[in-house]
Amino acid sequence: RGVSSGKCRWLIPDMLWPASSAEGLCVSHEAICVLNLTDEPCDIDITLYFEQDEPLRLPVYTCGAKRTKHIRLDAALDGKGEHIPRGTGYAAEVVCSVPVVVQYTRVDATQAANSLMTTMAYPLE
Repeated sequence: RGVSSGKCRWLIPDMLWPASSAEGLCVSHEAICVLNLTDEPCDIDITLYFEQDEPLRLPVYTCGAKRTKHIRLDAALDGKGEHIPRGTGYAAEVVCSVPVVVQYTRVDATQAANSLMTTMAYPLE
């Protein structure tokens, strides 16, 4: 049974961590989900690109073999211990050590009627 195990390099061109959240149970956030169908653990290297600022490389994440990893970007810290800037559009390059599948999700809770957007990342290699 042939299951494609994905690609090693992915792009997410339209990302935004909303600047605020309305009162309620849900907070605005984003996540990158990695599905690793291989028999090897996967190192996940994420670089963020901004219109005005220099690229920001996040610490390397790991996704186990035959596992999934949900990376909440509102909890992500750069090498200086700082959060991704809120309310600023950016893009991401996700480079993985083994072929995987990558999906991006944004929860916008800036209003009482929350919205959820999800899309598959663009595979490069």
